[in-house]
Amino acid sequence: MKDKNRIDSQISKLEEKYKDSGQDVNSYLDGLLHQRYLTYWDYIQLDTLLSLQVPRTYFPDEEIFIMYHQITELFFKLILHEQKQLVDDKSQNIDFFIEKARRINSYFETLISSFSIMIKGMEREQFLKFRMALLPASGFQSAQYRMIEIYSAPLEYLVHHTERDQFSGEDAIEDLYEHIYWKKGATDVDTGEKTLTLKQFEYRYTPRLVRIANQVKNATIYDKYLQLPEDKKNNKDLIKALKTLDMNANINWPLMHMGSAHRYLGKESGEIEATGGTNWKTYLPPSFQKVVFFPSIYTKEELNSWGKQWVDHIFNPDKLKK
Repeated sequence: MKDKNRIDSQISKLEEKYKDSGQDVNSYLDGLLHQRYLTYWDYIQLDTLLSLQVPRTYFPDEEIFIMYHQITELFFKLILHEQKQLVDDKSQNIDFFIEKARRINSYFETLISSFSIMIKGMEREQFLKFRMALLPASGFQSAQYRMIEIYSAPLEYLVHHTERDQFSGEDAIEDLYEHIYWKKGATDVDTGEKTLTLKQFEYRYTPRLVRIANQVKNATIYDKYLQLPEDKKNNKDLIKALKTLDMNANINWPLMHMGSAHRYLGKESGEIEATGGTNWKTYLPPSFQKVVFFPSIYTKEELNSWGKQWVDHIFNPDKLKK
C-alpha cells in the first residue's frame, strides 16, 4: 500500500508538471514503455568519442597529441560553462561568485598539472616530424580559449600592451578586437603580414568572437566584480579566487606552453618555428603580454612584476615538474 501511495503521488506530480506546459502525461508514459534502458556508453556517446582521433601520419605519438588537445578543449568548455553562469547572474551573491571562480580554477589546475603529458609524454623526434603534416593548424586557433578571455575581462584589457594606453571602454568592440594582443603572435614582425593560421582563424571565428564581446560588454567577470558593493568587493576569499584565476589563465597556463615549446622547438643553433608560423618566443611569455583580467585587485608592484616567473621556468626547467 505504501508503494502504491508513493506511485500515485509521483503520477499526480507528473500530471501537474505536464499540465502546466500543456502536455498530456499519458503520452509521455506511453513513450516510457517503449524506451530502451540507458547505458553508460550510450549516455556519454563513448563510441563516437573514441572515434574522433584521426592521425595524419603513422607516428604513434601523434595520437597522444590529438587526444590531449581534445581533452584540453573539453576542459575549456567546462570553464566556459561556469563563466556563462557568472556573466548571466544578477544576484550579486558572493558565495555563488566564489564557487564559480573556484570551479574555474579547479579546471585550470587540472590542465596545468596534466601538461607534463605534452612536455614529457612524446618523443621529440616524432613530434618534429608529424607536426609538419599538421600545417597550418595550430593550438593558437583555439576559439574557446579566446572566449574564456573575452568572458573574463573587458576587451580593452586584452589589447596588446604596447597599444593599450590608446584605448578605453568607450571604443567600439570591433576596433578593440582588431588590436587584441594575440594577433601579433601570428603576424610577421618585418612585413606585418598575417600568417595563414591567423587568416583561417579570423575568417572562421571573428564574427562569433565580436558578437560575444558585444554581448558581455559591461557584464564580463571583471565587470561583475566591479559592480559588487564595497563590502562584498573586499571579500578575502573572492580576491584570492580571482587572483588565482588570473595566475592560472595568464601566467601558469602560458608557462606550461613555454616549457613545451622549449622542449620540442628549442635547439642550440636557434629556435624552430612553431606550427602555423606563430612566434612563440614573443607570444607565450606572460611578462611580454601583460594580460591581467582583474587589474584593480593588485598593487602597482604586483602589476609591474607580472609574469616574471617565466624566467625561472626557462632557466630552471626542473620547476616545470612542480
